[in-house]
Amino acid sequence: MLAPRDTPDPRYLVGSGKVDEVRERAGACGADLVLVNARLSPVQERNLARSLGCGVLDRTTLILDIFAQRARSHEGKLQVELAQLRHLSTRLVRGWTHLERQRGGIGMRGPGETQLETDRRLLGTRIRQLTARLEKVQARREQGRRARNRGEVPLVALVGYTNAGKSTLFNCLTSGEVMARNQLFATLDPTVRRIEGLAGSAVLMSDTVGFIRDLPHELVAAFRSTLEETLSASLVVHVIDAADPDRLQQQSVVEEVLDDIGAGELPTLKVFNKVDLAEREAGLERDAAGRITAVWLSAATGDGLDDLATALTERLAEGRIRRRIHVPVEGQRLRSRLFDLGVVLDEQVEDDGSSRLDVDLDQRDARKLARLKGADGQLAEQLLLN
Repeated sequence: MLAPRDTPDPRYLVGSGKVDEVRERAGACGADLVLVNARLSPVQERNLARSLGCGVLDRTTLILDIFAQRARSHEGKLQVELAQLRHLSTRLVRGWTHLERQRGGIGMRGPGETQLETDRRLLGTRIRQLTARLEKVQARREQGRRARNRGEVPLVALVGYTNAGKSTLFNCLTSGEVMARNQLFATLDPTVRRIEGLAGSAVLMSDTVGFIRDLPHELVAAFRSTLEETLSASLVVHVIDAADPDRLQQQSVVEEVLDDIGAGELPTLKVFNKVDLAEREAGLERDAAGRITAVWLSAATGDGLDDLATALTERLAEGRIRRRIHVPVEGQRLRSRLFDLGVVLDEQVEDDGSSRLDVDLDQRDARKLARLKGADGQLAEQLLLN
């Protein structure tokens, strides 16, 4: 049922007449639960439940319940519980008048602590415990992130609206077997795997939690460390449901979340998924300069995956170094390392034993060579980075 209204009613969110309509409709169809696509205050939730005579769930509580069902990893369960408790703590402010009875203290003398104060204190204690445990888990995640950065392996981060097909696409491109279902928030726990079949050096891909319009603030705070996994990406792949009529609004939601976590300026490639449902051909889109800006594909059928591989290779190659360098005789160890990386396209050996090499390598590899000890690192920095 739609309930358009200029300003929310402080008692019910909607008008009393609409509450009567909802009660009649719920009774006619035998409903024992009413879902409200908005955030209800504690008082509004209590008043609606009383007036309707059945359970009432608002948008925030429903999303939190879905997250609780989907969480599998230790970190995911901690994040969801923390978000639920933060949400519950706001419900103890008003609307819980049945908890405001007082009980006696030690020896039953004095008014003691109210039940509301006790519940609030216990919630605060549990929230602090969960926050401390999450900080330890996040510290381990940060260690893994630094290890990947030290290895100079490029990371491609999949982001997008929930149920856009990120996990299906992730499974197509990697050896990962993450759960992919036609449901909201099937993925909560980030997974990182190597992309198979790409030319050149190794590339990693991460699958992350999907976004949604009006994502509860408690969830954004609890999952912030997971979302910030995107910040270390060399390329952000924004997966969009091409068959969804609201895809423009969904794109805006994802872009707002990326801006909020500081990833809005990262290089981004748009991937329009589910072209089989949108009745559109798979293919590439390029701008006036010939740069790939979007890919149309179907992760379910595999149509257009070759185009995506081409796009990933080209976009990741934008940070590559292509030049001819002169390696002196004393730099033969550097020459060997370049051949080991497979980045030498052509070699010409001079009469004095030096080499002229045509190289094509990622800037990450160049920085890694420049960190070598001694003369090799200095020569790599001079030839490749200056």
